[in-house]
Amino acid sequence: MKNSRFTCTILFLLLAAGTAFAADVTGKWVAQVPGRGGQTRETTFNLKADGNTLTGTVSGRNGDMPISEGKIDGDNISFSQTMEFNGNSMKILYKGTISGDTIKFTRQREGGEGQAAEFTAKRSGD
Repeated sequence: MKNSRFTCTILFLLLAAGTAFAADVTGKWVAQVPGRGGQTRETTFNLKADGNTLTGTVSGRNGDMPISEGKIDGDNISFSQTMEFNGNSMKILYKGTISGDTIKFTRQREGGEGQAAEFTAKRSGD
């Protein structure tokens, strides 16, 4: 009986420690995101963590656009962004890994269309 309680206590502490040490993604992040023809565009990610939920916006040439389906799993984040072009809708999927003040992102159209783009965002002091 004591051994079972001890094991449960250890498991609880390990789970609590994992949650406590999850990366802090809340804040402003800036990246040079690859676009057509090899050119890059500065993009700002304003992100807010609430437990395992991620909300925020992506700011670029089209202004601020909200993210959806945002999730946090330890140092990994994911979210989507839906864009409208000439009456057509396109969903972009983002996946990132946080390491200190950087997030290494992969961005790809839903359904795997086109080549995935990789870029790094850095935490902004603003």
